[in-house]
Amino acid sequence: MTKVLVSDPIDQAGIDILSQVAQVDQRLGLSLNELKDIIGEYEALMIRSGTQVTEEVIEVAEKLRIIGRAGVGVDNVDVTAATKRGVLVVNSPGGNTIAAAEHALALLLSLARHVPQAHASMYRGAWDRKKFVGNELYKKKLGVVGLGKIGSHVSKVANALGMEVIAYDPFVSAERAQQMQVALSSIEDVFKAADFITLHLPRTPETENLVNAKILSTMKPSAKLINCARGGIIAEDELADALNSGVIAGAALDVYAEEPLSENSPLRLIKEGLILTPHLGASTVEAQENVAIDVAEQIRDVLLGLSARSAVNIPGLSAEIMDSLKPHLQLAETLGLLASQISGPHIKKLEVRLQGEFTQHPSQPLVVATLKGLLSTALGDRINYVNASLEAKARGINVVEVKDESAPDFSGGSLQLNTLSDDGGHSLAGTVFADGELRITSIDEFPVNVAPSRYMLFTRHRDMPGIIGQLGSLLGVHNVNIASMQVGRRIVRGEAVMVLSIDDPIPGELLTSILEVEGINEAHPITL
Repeated sequence: MTKVLVSDPIDQAGIDILSQVAQVDQRLGLSLNELKDIIGEYEALMIRSGTQVTEEVIEVAEKLRIIGRAGVGVDNVDVTAATKRGVLVVNSPGGNTIAAAEHALALLLSLARHVPQAHASMYRGAWDRKKFVGNELYKKKLGVVGLGKIGSHVSKVANALGMEVIAYDPFVSAERAQQMQVALSSIEDVFKAADFITLHLPRTPETENLVNAKILSTMKPSAKLINCARGGIIAEDELADALNSGVIAGAALDVYAEEPLSENSPLRLIKEGLILTPHLGASTVEAQENVAIDVAEQIRDVLLGLSARSAVNIPGLSAEIMDSLKPHLQLAETLGLLASQISGPHIKKLEVRLQGEFTQHPSQPLVVATLKGLLSTALGDRINYVNASLEAKARGINVVEVKDESAPDFSGGSLQLNTLSDDGGHSLAGTVFADGELRITSIDEFPVNVAPSRYMLFTRHRDMPGIIGQLGSLLGVHNVNIASMQVGRRIVRGEAVMVLSIDDPIPGELLTSILEVEGINEAHPITL
């Protein structure tokens, strides 16, 4: 009989669904060795955040077909190892959407009307009506940073409350925002104009400490901030200073850079204007039941030979095909990630052009891998190979696939991306060498031959004496080490591109200085 192992606490509704098609064994609190000893007996594994499904576990899971995570993230699953073994990994990206959105709204209302402080005052025997005079939300400006599923629902309810919603999301088109009755703006303008700001972003290298002393100082002194998204987006020490000094009027947090929140955190010392909750965003009876049902249904369907709706890795491909396509998928995702950082926000069109031998490979996984890279800057670990196409469509990105069998410059074929955004168009091309190495072969049709690296800097400039020296000097002053450099040009003293592989990320003040160098027209720091 088919067997399913449940190794973390799961709502009974999920257990009941699994029991329809399999023998369900609930074994909670297993150590790594205990899990390794028994996992070989099971076709499916259902977990939450407690169980660590490492490569060691997957290697001995000879019968395992699917791993289901009852929640959003899959940080505790080695997805690469699972994919290589042909094990499907699924999660529930939308199961707690309403719960998280409603908690953000609860904190919004609590901030506006001082609900927790008034409650505590009553328990102390006081009757402080004058002390807790609040603000109405009607006709106030709500800034929503991130218009994914949760941010969109918050916007919808805020509109119903009579609020004016302004938002920042570089991957949402103007047409989509208009449908949502949301006015798009820059992140700087959102922070300057809003009376309340709610964050709905993933934690990525780009969003870490995004809300810091500098951007807090641009807010209205009466403004208030809410974060029910991810810890680490806010620089907590700098927020505490802003609250203590009256830079902003209040904040409400449900998530923290480190959880549980340290007893010594400066946030715990703030007595006025701050509401703290212990990561309750998904903690509703309905959300826990929803994620359990969602993942259990997917496990059931896969065990019955049907498809899963929220697979994190590529569905329907064998381990052999995955092995053969691995470098090509990596190239597609890398070029997509590069394109998102060079082309800027509001990409309207993406053309994925397969040339030469690339036309002989299955094209859909390559297109989806490109979209995953393109959207990962905005969505972090919420984007995967299954939802990438849907997310692109929701953001109004027109995706065009072109197969060009004519001989490209490289014998192994090439993959070219052409983007169209509010800032104009850009193109990138790359190839996979016979040994599996990736190469970027052109940028805006300027020929280069560059291996992708963790940190890079792309510039577009006039080909003139002194620019390389000035740029090198600036990087040296900021202690940014150059690993390699290449210039691509078509004519002498015309336009050119420069690609630097560097050992360190580019600080914001350095980027400003680079753009001030005469002759440099564009500069794009890249993080892969």
